[in-house]
Amino acid sequence: MATRLVQINMKAPDEAAAGRFWAEALGWGVDSEGPGVINLEPPGLPYPDPHALFIDIVAAPEPKTVKNRVHIDLATTSPSHQAALVARLQELGATPVDVGQKDVPWVVLADPAGNEFCVLEPRAIYQDTGPIAAIVVDCADPRAMAGWWAQAIDWQVHSVTDQGASMRSSAGVGPYLEFVRTPDEKTVWNRVHLDLRPYADADFDAEVSRLQSLGAVDLGIADVPWRVLADPEGNEFCLLSPR
Repeated sequence: MATRLVQINMKAPDEAAAGRFWAEALGWGVDSEGPGVINLEPPGLPYPDPHALFIDIVAAPEPKTVKNRVHIDLATTSPSHQAALVARLQELGATPVDVGQKDVPWVVLADPAGNEFCVLEPRAIYQDTGPIAAIVVDCADPRAMAGWWAQAIDWQVHSVTDQGASMRSSAGVGPYLEFVRTPDEKTVWNRVHLDLRPYADADFDAEVSRLQSLGAVDLGIADVPWRVLADPEGNEFCLLSPR
């Protein structure tokens, strides 16, 4: 396997404001590779590193119109930590949102760009993930999605049911990638998506072909040095150059 998941890409109308929020929320550093892009980097980790998924926040003037199908879950270590984190995030500009969650032990918030995320109650499975517990993808078929992504990247499936599935880096570190069954249909481009990167010795074109042979669809985005693809349920992702 020559490709791994390396980062999260988030769209925001004001990438600088969103970058400041998430840097403070996670305790990460801020950099920029160019106009309109903010890079968030966990301290002490080289890029890429399986212990964390780095974050790129990209300027996007288009308004957010529907609930995101991909979101971040934040980990906590105790009820008091959860309460304190929720309070701190709201001071930083997060707002409570109702996505139909009803009476649940986690808290649903939105960042200053409107991107939803969850602050989870303490769960033993996430005690060693770092601040990001999981990246969660809404889907119609968690079993099929986990099966497809297990072939696409070098992550291993940890659990799978008809209602949800989870994966983690084959190194056994870092956050989880989770697929949750939802009735909602995908109607717009995802404002949060995943970025993959082949290993340094991989052939980029061969990786594109391999992913397409598995069922990925090339979305035909020109004039960029990466390839924009979609998984079998239409979730966009980018394949970056090998490193």
